[in-house]
Parts: sequence; structure tokens; C-alpha cells
Amino acid sequence: MRITETVKQLIIINIIFFVGSIIVGQPANDILALHFPANPDFKVWQIITHMFMHGGIMHILFNMFALFSFGSLLEQMWGPKKFIFFYISCGLGSAALHIAVSYFQLHNALDVVAASGISRDQALAALSSRNFEIFNGKIDQATFDLIAEPFYTPMLGASGAIYGLLVAFAFMFPEAPLMLMFIPFPIKAKYFVPGILTLDLFLGLKGQSIFGFGSDGVAHFAHLGGALLGFIMMWYWKKNAFNNNRWN
Repeated sequence: MRITETVKQLIIINIIFFVGSIIVGQPANDILALHFPANPDFKVWQIITHMFMHGGIMHILFNMFALFSFGSLLEQMWGPKKFIFFYISCGLGSAALHIAVSYFQLHNALDVVAASGISRDQALAALSSRNFEIFNGKIDQATFDLIAEPFYTPMLGASGAIYGLLVAFAFMFPEAPLMLMFIPFPIKAKYFVPGILTLDLFLGLKGQSIFGFGSDGVAHFAHLGGALLGFIMMWYWKKNAFNNNRWN
């Protein structure tokens, strides 16, 4: 399959961001990755820019291969305007669910901290200013990590938007065979995609990697956010017999 124009441009932009982040170093992630809104490093443009950032060579390779494989076919069927609208929307859905889950995790952790006599406002002020004296001797390292992780850990990558493309592909081609690494036989898209989403949900709730060696650093709920918005959009378009000509 030949690469379509919008997919090609998205891949080029992702590569430029990736190479630029290597040259610039950590400041690139500080500025462009998505931070928790209460974090002083949060900037409104990160809602968009995070989906063009990647944490390593394998991260960007897998995402760009999936973008080429699924995106080109969808762009051919939808046209560039509808495709880019869907892609960016799924990326925004990814960010929204990730922030919502981080908020839930942080405030649950703050409830634990409150038992030590530190109020929510005091804890948030300490996290924002990076002045941790108030925590000294009152909470252990594990409890501190519990509140620090959702507050400080940025999210980056095109995976949320890619998951939206996977859902759209399964919606349109449910019988198409897909291959998963470590599984030596094809699985129909209508089983493959729900299976991947179920695995992400399980790992996200458990907070562990697929191999069981603790946290894998993957924003599983960001994947699910992109997939969820992709499903809602596909369901709406199918239900309302969406007019493709509006986009061209």
C-alpha cells in the first residue's frame, strides 16, 4: 500500500519532533510533553504537542508503522480532512482520559496523605513549588511516590491517536486478519482490537507491565481514551450515515 499524503506529513512531523527532542534534550519534554494541569510545567499547547513526542526509538517506530499501516487505508477511504479530524480528536480523547485518571489517582493519594495531618492544599502547594519539607517525617517514600507520580510524570506519544485508528479499522474491516508480536497466527480485527484494549485496561488497573516486573511506564488509560473516542465517533458516523462529502 502506498503512503497517503496526510499520513506522510504526520510521520515527517513526528520524526522532526523526535530528532529535535534528542538534540534539545530534557527541556523538549518539559515544554512539549503533556503535564498534569496543576503542575507548573503544564502549558495549554501540550494538549496537542504531546502526540508528536516519543520516548525512544522503538516507541516512535511502532507508532509510525501503525500510522502508515492503518492510517493510509483510512485516509484513502475518508479523505484527508476527515482523517486528520479523526486522528487529532482521538489524540485529544487520549489526553482527556489520561488527565482524568491522573486526577483521580492524585486525589486518592492525597486522602492517604491527609491522614498524616497534611491537608490537600498544603500537599499540592509543596508539589507545585517542589518544597518537600512539609512531608519530612510524616509520610514514607512509598506514600510520597504515590502522590508524586501522577503529578510529575508527563505523558507523550501518538499511541492514543493510533489506538483510535485501530478501533476505526476494526469497525470497518472486522474480518481482516491482524498479527500481534509473540502470537504466531493471525487474529481477526474484531477480536484483536478488543483483546488489546482489554489487556490495556487490565494493565492500567493493575499498574504493571505485561511481563509483571512492576510499572512499565506506559500510559494505558491514554490508549483507552483514544480508543474510546474513536469508537464513539465511528458509532456516531455509522448511526447517522455521515456524509463524507462534507469533508472534501
